[in-house]
Amino acid sequence: MSMKATIRQVDSVTVVDVSGRITLGEGCTQLRELIRDQLSKQNKNLLLNLADVTYIDSSGIGELVSAFTGVSKQGGALKLLNLTKKVHDLLQITKLYTVFDVHEDEAKAIGSFSKSASA
Repeated sequence: MSMKATIRQVDSVTVVDVSGRITLGEGCTQLRELIRDQLSKQNKNLLLNLADVTYIDSSGIGELVSAFTGVSKQGGALKLLNLTKKVHDLLQITKLYTVFDVHEDEAKAIGSFSKSASA
């Protein structure tokens, strides 16, 4: 199954519910285009809900890092929500868990954007 994403707006935060596989090729391309599209609409507070991501490979991890960097350069913030055990372990192994702001609770994650904006 390839990657699918649905986008919803909660206050000033764009929540992207991602499902499927983020892998070399189609999954990475879709994610990259989705992030670019949101940035072009001036949606700079992005929360990626990865609860339904079944698999992510090294290219997918690279795309997450690239998205994080791209959003940061535009003055925004990209945070992760509801990591599966596999994705959590992969971020721990690659030492990227400390790079991303990771949340388990959507309401708290959305609240964290206003805190970081006022900080």
